[in-house]
Amino acid sequence: MKQGLAAYRAVLFDLDGVLTDTASIHADCWKQAFDDYLRQHAARTGEPFVEFDAAGDYHDYVDGKPRYDGVRSFLASRGIELPEGDPADPSGMDTICALGNLKNALVNETLARDGVEPYPDALRLLDTLDGSDLHLAVVSSSKNAPKVLDAAGLAQRFEVVVDGRVAAEAGLPGKPAPDTFLEAARRLGVPHGKAVVMEDAISGVEAGRNGDFGLVVGVARTGNDDALKAAGADLVVNSLEELAGTETDAGPARE
Repeated sequence: MKQGLAAYRAVLFDLDGVLTDTASIHADCWKQAFDDYLRQHAARTGEPFVEFDAAGDYHDYVDGKPRYDGVRSFLASRGIELPEGDPADPSGMDTICALGNLKNALVNETLARDGVEPYPDALRLLDTLDGSDLHLAVVSSSKNAPKVLDAAGLAQRFEVVVDGRVAAEAGLPGKPAPDTFLEAARRLGVPHGKAVVMEDAISGVEAGRNGDFGLVVGVARTGNDDALKAAGADLVVNSLEELAGTETDAGPARE
């Protein structure tokens, strides 16, 4: 196993599914958006309607990816091609952007209605790291990351946030490319080899591996330990409690 957290200078956290339970919100909203489109597609083509699987399809095709990349990836898995469209496309149009925008609107409605809470184990780990010399950042594909951090009361915990908006403005490719994590490390002034990546998504773990970060931790809240390990995680935990007990021990690796 690689060294414990205290051997590094920064921790780069994914947001949805690592710090907050918004991954389940994203999965549900993707399902609403895709199922609505798939029903229309089946009616037009005469093909059978096969619903979006909020577990398997979500993890395989959209989890952790920028919104429009997720649309492309899932539709490609069903052999469906749509024009790209424009980011200003309203929901209801048959374009990649329109489908992504519909999902985003559903997420915003859910957040406004239900709010969001941080995971208790994430709070404990952040409290532990608060007294350390480690720099902390959030790296999220979502353009809603600042809103989610504010709603969860976590915004002041992080020096740097690199989200979907930052990536779009800087022309950075999304996960599994490592560029957003590398940008966060650069903004913190920390070499990537001295930074830890915390991720629950396959694409995020692959981004950490592709960026050759010092330690890549897979957070298997949904029991996907083996998939995260196969994607390149150096260490897989089921809860951040496993990392919160001490600054000097990153916990047991799950081989």
